[in-house]
Amino acid sequence: MLKFGASILSWIPPKWTAASGLYAIEKTAEAGFDLLEILLPCSMEFDSVTVKKQLAKNGIDAVCTLNLPTECHIPFYPENAVKLIKAALDKVAEMEGDLLGGVLHSAIGTFTGKPCTADERAIVKEVITEVATYAKQRAITIAIEPVNRYESYVFTCAEEVLDAIRSIEAGNLALHLDTFHMNIEESNFYDPIIKAESLLKHLHLTESDRGMLGEGNVHWEDLFRALSEINFSGNLVLENFSSEITELVGPTSLWRPSKYNAATLAQESLAFMRKQAHKWGLH
Repeated sequence: MLKFGASILSWIPPKWTAASGLYAIEKTAEAGFDLLEILLPCSMEFDSVTVKKQLAKNGIDAVCTLNLPTECHIPFYPENAVKLIKAALDKVAEMEGDLLGGVLHSAIGTFTGKPCTADERAIVKEVITEVATYAKQRAITIAIEPVNRYESYVFTCAEEVLDAIRSIEAGNLALHLDTFHMNIEESNFYDPIIKAESLLKHLHLTESDRGMLGEGNVHWEDLFRALSEINFSGNLVLENFSSEITELVGPTSLWRPSKYNAATLAQESLAFMRKQAHKWGLH
């Protein structure tokens, strides 16, 4: 069933704490979302038992994601990456979740100055194969997110992730797309979704400028038309940022003040998401 979610980054900086996490849970529920996307801290200092209770109390679900840090860049540090991804999968299992999304192929901002080599891709494939096996034992799907060329050189478009998934044939690997990155790397918003079909499980909805949905350059009609044609029933997660959350200004390059505060940005973007989904018959 289609679920509308908000990233914790709609409310708090990426550093999860007990207090900030509870705040994000409460604000997500208050705004009317179905679920909160929890970007797991790389320290794995995350009390899954308490968080699960807080989610239930507020009547929302959760899905977890992970972005690999520098010391877990797979082509350089495959063993570190395996250890961290397995730890994240353990947290997902403790939450009784069934999906781990995120940038699970490389560390954001780590580059060699050259295209990804065949040897590097082989290392990435080995790591993904190993963690996919670990995830399958826990009935968890791993959804891999390609990011734009300014953040990674490993997987930057949907086709690269799909090629890797189909070559591994694990059965529990999926695609996690993000409209911000698609706006840079894909030729359009329709074809990647059609090509992915049922392999698309998780989607970040964000404008070309990370602001209010519908006020930028993302071709939303093409995106939702494609989602309708594949009968998408995964997670539609809002990931836009407000400079009101000052700790996000540097990490997300919000060099100009946002037009909207965090609450308005989330609530009106959710209304846009629901309207488009209804228009295109998504349920």
